[in-house]
Amino acid sequence: MKALKNPKNFESPLWRDKTLAASAFEKMASLTAGAVSRTGKTVSLMEVCGSHTMAIAASGMRRLFPKGLKMLSGPGCPVCVTAQGDIDLVLELAARPGVIIATFGDMLKVRGSNGLDLRSMREQGSDVSVVYSPMDALALAVENPGRQVVFVGVGFETTAPVIAGAVLRARAEKIRNFSVIPLFKLVPPALELLLKVPGHNISGFMLPGHVSAIIGLEPYRFVVEKYSAPCVVTGFEPLDILAGINMLLEQLVSGVPALESEYGRAVRTEGNPRALEIMREVFSVTEARWRSIGAIKKSGLGFSRAFSGFDAVERFKLSYRAAPEPKGCICGGILLGKALPADCGLFGKACSPSHAVGPCMVSSEGACAAWFKYGG
Repeated sequence: MKALKNPKNFESPLWRDKTLAASAFEKMASLTAGAVSRTGKTVSLMEVCGSHTMAIAASGMRRLFPKGLKMLSGPGCPVCVTAQGDIDLVLELAARPGVIIATFGDMLKVRGSNGLDLRSMREQGSDVSVVYSPMDALALAVENPGRQVVFVGVGFETTAPVIAGAVLRARAEKIRNFSVIPLFKLVPPALELLLKVPGHNISGFMLPGHVSAIIGLEPYRFVVEKYSAPCVVTGFEPLDILAGINMLLEQLVSGVPALESEYGRAVRTEGNPRALEIMREVFSVTEARWRSIGAIKKSGLGFSRAFSGFDAVERFKLSYRAAPEPKGCICGGILLGKALPADCGLFGKACSPSHAVGPCMVSSEGACAAWFKYGG
C-alpha cells in the first residue's frame, strides 16, 4: 500500500481523487489474490471498448495492477474491426469520379491491399473530406448537388442511430445525392464469438459504456446465463474503471457471475428507446464481416428495405472481395484477446502511428496506438 500512496503513481490529472484510487488498488490486490486462489489461474479481464483501452493507458494504471491480473483489449475499436476487404471497397469508391467520400478522421490512414489509404488518395486527386458528424456529410451533399457524397458508416450501436438520423433528414428533405456505406457492427454477437472459442482465456468483460447507453443491459444477459461469464458496464473515468474491475473481481471471488452496471449515471437498463427506434427504422440486422474473424451472422446493420436507396454499396454496384491482412500484422489476434501489442514483431519498429501497418495502430482507439503513446 505504501507504494500505491506514492504521489508519483498518480501524476496524471485524470486522477480526480488519489486517496480513493489508492484504496481501490488496495482492494483490487486483495480481490485478485482471492480470484486467483479460487480459479487457479491468472485473471484476464477484457475491456471491450477502445475508449476503455485508451483511458487505461492514458491514466498509467496498467503498471499498478497487481500480480495475477491482466487486461486484454477486445473488438471494440470500430476502425480496427473493419475487414480489409471493406477498406478496399471504400478506396475503390473514392477513386470514382464525381464522388466525395465523407469520413471520420480515423479512417484516413487505414491502408488498403494496394498500400494506399484515403489520405494518399486525396493527395492523388480523390475528393475526401473529414467530417465530425454525419450531418456534416449531409451538408456537403447540399453544397455539392452535382456530386455524390458517400459517408463511410463505420461504428457500433453508438454511431448507428446518429447516422440513421441523418438518413431520415435526407429523405425528408429529398437530398438524393447522399448515401452511406453500411459497415456497422454489433457488440453482443462479437462477445458470443469470443466465448465460443475453445480454451479462451477471458475471465470476464468490462462492457462498453457508450454502446450500453444505447442498447441498455439486457442484450448482454446471455453472457452470464449461457456462458457464466462476469460482466460489468463501466464508465470512462479512471475511478470508474477501477470500480468496474473490482466489481468483476468480486464476482470471480464469489463464484457467482452477474450482469452489473457501474455506469448508472449514463446507462439505463432499457437503454435509449428513441435511439433504438430510429436505428431499427432505418437499419435491419444482417451478417457483417470482421477483421481477421470473418463473417458473423446477425452481427451488423444494413439498410432496411424502405431505406435501401441510401445504401452506397447498392447504389454504386460495389462487390466485396476478401483480402489478406497486412503481412506481419497481428491486429486480429489482439482484437480476440489472444495477443498484446508488444507481442507483434512490427510494433514500434516497422509499425508506428506515423507509419502504421495495421488499423490497431492507426485508430485513436486502437490498442497498439494506446500502447505506443502511453506504454504498455
